[in-house]
Amino acid sequence: MSLFSKPIETLDDLFVHTLQDIYYAENQIVKNLPTMAEKAAAPELKAAFQNHLTETEGHVRRLEQVFQMHGQPVKGVTCQAMDGILAEAKDIISDCDDPEVRDAAMLSAAQAVEHYEITRYGSLIAYAKQLGRADCANVLEQTLEEEKAADQKLTRLAGMGINQHAA
Repeated sequence: MSLFSKPIETLDDLFVHTLQDIYYAENQIVKNLPTMAEKAAAPELKAAFQNHLTETEGHVRRLEQVFQMHGQPVKGVTCQAMDGILAEAKDIISDCDDPEVRDAAMLSAAQAVEHYEITRYGSLIAYAKQLGRADCANVLEQTLEEEKAADQKLTRLAGMGINQHAA
């Protein structure tokens, strides 16, 4: 048996494991967003991080709802991918003395987080539909749309000045 506490033998096992993975990841994001908001120099980036914290807390609640709908205990499993993305972000941010460069670094790190979340939610929705769990898929789709919107907002912020100010 590898890193997983239980073998993944069925699509249902994979669905539950992926739920546990993204649940852990979302909780790590909730822990890290306040620091990013605090360190952001650009007011619009600070506001984006603060707003996304509120959204992410909602994502955690939705995941808890999906666990319950699927008859599973709410629990996370360590997401090495998210831990790696966040560790890399912390390293880069701590190496940036210039606040405008730090903003560009944090924006890029936030997009890496969003892209990971988008892939996980897309997979979960596909699994849920295959398992006949349209109810779970519908809840997860709400979060996927919010993650895509957050990524688009970060892209707009980058193009509207964050990256230019860092240059």
